[in-house]
Amino acid sequence: MTYAVTENCIKCKYTDCVEVCPVDCFYVGETMLVINPDECIDCGVCEPECPADAIKADTEPGLEGWLTLNAKYAALWPNIAEKIDPAVDAAAWDGRTGKLEATFGTPDPAAA
Repeated sequence: MTYAVTENCIKCKYTDCVEVCPVDCFYVGETMLVINPDECIDCGVCEPECPADAIKADTEPGLEGWLTLNAKYAALWPNIAEKIDPAVDAAAWDGRTGKLEATFGTPDPAAA
């Protein structure tokens, strides 16, 4: 089992989760964070720390595409182990829908 970062992280990029991760399995891109599923130890400490409620356990239904997206971009983006400032307009984007398609050009996370 692992955790995955989902759509609500896009354009918010809060990094409270990064600070508590004991294995530094988060990676950061221009618009969001991802979790490397091969590094995640399924401890779950990151999930309640996310102010945007964007981290989900892979046991939740419908996360297959998000697991694919997280694995893909964890291999491409740099590792992040310390908290940084969120996106400037994070509060305005928090909770919006359609962020995946607006950012990656697809409504399917596996195709992003």
